[in-house]
Amino acid sequence: MGYAVRDYVAGDEPSWLRCRVVSSLGTAFHDDVVAAKPAVSGAELVAVDGDVVVGILDLAVDGGLATIETIAVHPDHQHRGIGGALLSRARARATALGATTLDAWTRDNPLTLRWYRAMGFAESDHQPHVIAERRASPDESPRAAVARPGPRSAKAFRRADRADEARLRRESARAPVCRRFAMALRGELAGRGDDVDHRAVAQDGHRQR
Repeated sequence: MGYAVRDYVAGDEPSWLRCRVVSSLGTAFHDDVVAAKPAVSGAELVAVDGDVVVGILDLAVDGGLATIETIAVHPDHQHRGIGGALLSRARARATALGATTLDAWTRDNPLTLRWYRAMGFAESDHQPHVIAERRASPDESPRAAVARPGPRSAKAFRRADRADEARLRRESARAPVCRRFAMALRGELAGRGDDVDHRAVAQDGHRQR
């Protein structure tokens, strides 16, 4: 089947989100997940195969500068020229909106860097990002959280005590509660839940979402 490039519409959001998540796996943006499509000021473009979003490009325009905020092609639909078609439409839209420069920021990924260069972009700046995780080293996250000259915090994930919950909710737009669930594997409660209709539970959970 072929594909078509058009403007994003609200009904595309579920497919748009799936495309963005799946296409980021295996890249340096694998942890950059959003639950709702961010709004942008310039253009919201999608490539669709039938009713399925297989490519996305969001463009923010600020005066003479147009910035690609998101660009991705679903892995099952890559190497079909979709990225180039989205970029061509975005360049035309940016020009029409008065932009004189089109740029994008991307993390290290050899294929992505090669694509940008092949499309005519030239690297003009760079900035290191520090992503600290306990999985890499137990003391990496605490060391990264200590204020020091140079790096500036753009995003943080911190664990807190229950006593701080009310204050954190007042101070932060996002302060979800992480809840522990456990079950006994031996003893009186072991096996409880084995008689549950898991298909019905899954369907009910899907309806609630």
